[in-house]
Parts: sequence; structure tokens; C-alpha cells
Amino acid sequence: MEERLGRRMPPSYRAFLRISDGWRHAGGFVWRLAGTGHARWHENASGLAEFIEEHLDEDAGPEERREADVWRRGLQIDVESDATLVLLDPGDVDERGEWAVYTWASWRAAPPERFADFGAFMREMHREFHRLRARDEDAPEFVNDTTRELDARMDEARSTALRGDWERAVTVLDEAKEYGRPRAAGLGDQIRRLLGETYMVLFEEVVTDPRYAPDLLPPLVAEQAAHSHRSDSPLRFSLRGADRDLVSLAYATLDEVRSGAYRYTAGGPFGEAVERVRELARWGDSDGAWRALIDALPLWEPLGPDHLAPLGWLADPLLGPLLTQERGRELLSTPRGRQAGAVAGPTTGRQAGAVAGPTTGRQAGAVAGPATGRQAGAVAGPATGRQAGAVAGPAAALDPGGLAWLAEPDPGDNRVSYRFVLVEGAEPRELPARLADGDGATLGAPQTPWEARREALDDRRAFPPFEDRALMSVGRAGTGWSFAFDSDPAPFDRRLFISPAEAASVDGSRAVVVWSVLRTHHRPSFHLSVARDGAERYAFTYAEGEIRRSGGIPRALDPSRFFGDRADDGEAERAVLEAVAEEFGVSLPRHALVAGRLHTFTTRSWRRPPRDGETYTVIRVG
Repeated sequence: MEERLGRRMPPSYRAFLRISDGWRHAGGFVWRLAGTGHARWHENASGLAEFIEEHLDEDAGPEERREADVWRRGLQIDVESDATLVLLDPGDVDERGEWAVYTWASWRAAPPERFADFGAFMREMHREFHRLRARDEDAPEFVNDTTRELDARMDEARSTALRGDWERAVTVLDEAKEYGRPRAAGLGDQIRRLLGETYMVLFEEVVTDPRYAPDLLPPLVAEQAAHSHRSDSPLRFSLRGADRDLVSLAYATLDEVRSGAYRYTAGGPFGEAVERVRELARWGDSDGAWRALIDALPLWEPLGPDHLAPLGWLADPLLGPLLTQERGRELLSTPRGRQAGAVAGPTTGRQAGAVAGPTTGRQAGAVAGPATGRQAGAVAGPATGRQAGAVAGPAAALDPGGLAWLAEPDPGDNRVSYRFVLVEGAEPRELPARLADGDGATLGAPQTPWEARREALDDRRAFPPFEDRALMSVGRAGTGWSFAFDSDPAPFDRRLFISPAEAASVDGSRAVVVWSVLRTHHRPSFHLSVARDGAERYAFTYAEGEIRRSGGIPRALDPSRFFGDRADDGEAERAVLEAVAEEFGVSLPRHALVAGRLHTFTTRSWRRPPRDGETYTVIRVG
């Protein structure tokens, strides 16, 4: 063959031909692969070289132009196929002498696909062959040594995942998914969703099992609700094979999530702990809520053998914002479902039957992977030095404590002003009664600031300039304190401003009001007022480069310490916030205020009404 073609063949193709002179069913669309008698130079018989060159951009690089030349110089090794070409490229050679393989099918709306060498191409065709047969619902179940081996490894991977070694488990599940094994995608997607991934995470096959649907449908519909607000939109994910009851459950859950009424529940002791977690999250203690959830996780019971972790809580408006990628890894690394934590020791010198590490030096007893020389018995892991079953350390706290974080730019640099009220000795649910009138004196459902503001604007029709009713989120500000926080206040006007501190400080309690507009070039200002038992004790306002003060201000809060000789207002802002936090022992929960959902209410106006002779304009929206 090499004499006929005038070239020595690349190593992997040469080794293949020594064992098998051609092949039948290389994947699903190449029915016969060339042996020594049928391999031939393609010589652009398909005309693809000109076709690709015509569609190249003017700034196309050498790599793209080389792909066009493949069809002139390539060795064609498909003999019979479904309009699919397979070429070895002697112009794309690596340091081992291997030729890259290019495939192209006229019915695929995609550019040619490249494989590093013939071996890589054949391994993918082996996977494709099994994938397509697994999806053929009209044919008898396809079973061979490869499918039996993968299914056995998947069973072990499920237990491995519950023991906390999710990285090793997902490696096995990914390989099984490539071979089209049933439930492999649905199991792997449970891990991926807890890592924060949502694209093409569909819990295939597992979600349509009535046992798991109540826990797996909520995160799916929550993702749809976040990107589509139309109440009549169809489901954006497949529930192939689901019965009518399960489809109805999906739509009902979607309605609950959209309305904010969805509430995650679980059975047994774990479910009881979830209620405690919810109460912590309700009032802004995201870090405390997360620790309580992780502490309770060993009590969680799977709904069946294909359930790897609780997932329904991701759709809960209070619990869902607790998840970060780091926290997802911590949850997945925590043993649960009555599983022991330890799986194996170091990644070298394992005993027979252990969960295997890197793809070298394995002992007898491991279960072999379909395309590699693994030994029988083990679940193969990634080629890293991680120990099987190792539990990740606790995720870092998301709340830095104190108030100084407010002086730091947020990711979008949108927090240029804010205001808040701190009340001592009051529960968060009591704040509307102190700061609001009429209908505003009740807490709304937990919402993000953006959701709450959009809803409030939808209901407003008049905007008088003398009225400044703040839409505030509420929660706990440390031991014995509650807060009401406004992330997007109206412009500060010291001539019209009325501090709500007096009204908030009834029954002997203290109230602190802070309003900062320092990170703006337009009239930077800062206000602090402190009241007790309904009377203001002291206050100061820094505006237009001047300080106005009243009452006996403690030395620790003396405004001249902050707004005197400091280099800039940002430095002053941080310093005064640190002083307020230390003086009163308070903090605000960054994660809950920035990324979570909190109860909200609308206060009475922070501005005085107009006096006799003052004119104003009211804007009305029809």
C-alpha cells in the first residue's frame, strides 16, 4: 500500500492495518473504512477546497487556509458512508509522525472536524457507534462487554459521588455519557448544576422518573423563568417520555417559581433543618444559612439510586441565592445519603478494588475503561493528584462583616450612593411599623432590589419632588440589631431631608441613619444621625465641603476625623463606616443585599412637605 501511494503511513493507521485490513461501521455514518486496497488520494474529488476557499474571510490565517488544502492532498479512507468524507492529512503532522484526520458530512451544518490522529478518530467512532445504538428506541437493547462495563462503573460512581468524591464520579459519568449510556447525562447534570452550570444541563432521563421529578424539575423551570417572563411560553427543555401528570407538574412548578411562591421542602430531619436555613436566609444571614445547610446535609436521603444531591432548593427564592461555585463544590464534597466519607487513600499504591487515580500504575481488580488499558474493578478518576473521597474545606464566607465593604466599588460600579437605618432591639419584621404608614407598613415577599423596584414603579403614577419614599430591604445587622437598606436612593438634599432615626428609636431603643453620596462628582455628601427613645441625640452632615453638626457627637464619630485632611472622599467613606460599625457593633450582609432576596417595604417620605410659598412640579404617568 505504501509503495502504491508513495508515502509511509502514520503510526496509528499503520498499526491498525497490521491488525485489521479495513473496518465496518466506523461510528454511525461510515459503513466501511478503507484497508490497504482502498485507501486513495482524494485530490479534491469533492470540490471542497474551492468551496472552503470561497467562504474564507480576507483576514483568514494560515490554519484556516491549510484546512482548504486538506482536500487536495489528503488520503481518503472512507469507502462507503452516508455522504461523509474521512481524510488523513499528510500536511498536518505532529512530532510523533501522526497525521491529523479530518471529517466532513454534507448534511451537517458545520465545518470539517479535526482529530489529532487516526487513533483519536477511531476512539470517537467507537463512542459514536454505541451512542447511536443506545438511542435507537425501535431496536432491541444493545448490550456488549463495553456497555456492561460502563454500567458497572456508573453504579460505583453513584456511590462515589454520595461519599463526596464528585470529581472522580463525574469523570466516569462523562465517559459513560459519551457512550450514550442511559442515565449518565442525568447523573452528571446533577453535579454540574451544583457547580453553577446551566447550559444544556437537563437531567436527561432521570428528570422524567416520577421519583426524582419533584426535586429536579424546580431548577429547570427556575432557569426558564429567569430568562422568559411570558406566562404562556412552552417548556424550553425536553421531557421526552414523560407522562401527562409529570408535564402538568412541570407547568405548575413553573407558575410557582414565576410568582415567587415556590418553596423547597424535604422530608425527615433534613427537611426540618431546611426550615431553619430558610429563616437565616430570610433575614440576610447567608453565611449562617449555608453552614446550617451543610451541617444538615449528612441527614439528607436520596429519593432513589439515581439521586446524587438535593437540587430543588436552587429554585427557592430565599435558598437559591446561597449557591456559589465554591459552595457547590463544598456541598458535593460532603458525604450524604448515609454514606461514609473515606473512599481511598493517596493516588498511588492503591489496593485492588479501590477507586483508581491516574491512568498509570493501576493494580489488578480495576474496571477497565472502554478505550484504555484500565484494569478491572475501579472507577477511573481524573489524571490529578487528588485523593479519592477527600472532602473540600469549608467555602469562604461571603460576608466580610462590618460596613466598610459599602465603600468598595461593586462589580458594575453602580453603588455610588446608598442609605440605611439600623435599629437596636427590634426584629426586622417590626421595622415597617416604625418607618412606614398605611399600606407601606407591611413586608413584601422576598425580592431582589431590582425586582422590588420594578414592581414599585409599575404601581406608581405620580412623582412629586417633595416625596421621597424609600424602597428598603430588611434583615438582621448583627446581634440585637436590624437594618433597612436602600441601594438606589433619590438625590440627597439637606434642605429637605428629614432623618427617620427619631421615629425608628421608640421604646428606649437606638436608631442609626447613614446616607452616603460620596462616590459621585456631583455634590458628594454624607449624613449620620443617631436617636434614642424617640429623640435625636446627635447628627452631622458633610455636604459641599462643609460639616454641619448637632448634639454631643462621640469622639470616635467626630466628622472632622474623616472629612478634614483626607486625600479623597472614598478614603473618608471607608473610615467613617468602620467607625460606625465599631461604635455600635453592627454589620450589613453583603451577599444578601447584592445577590440575594430580602423582604422589602416602602417607608414614609425622607423629605419634608413643601412650605408656604414653595413651588413644585408633580410628574404624572398615565
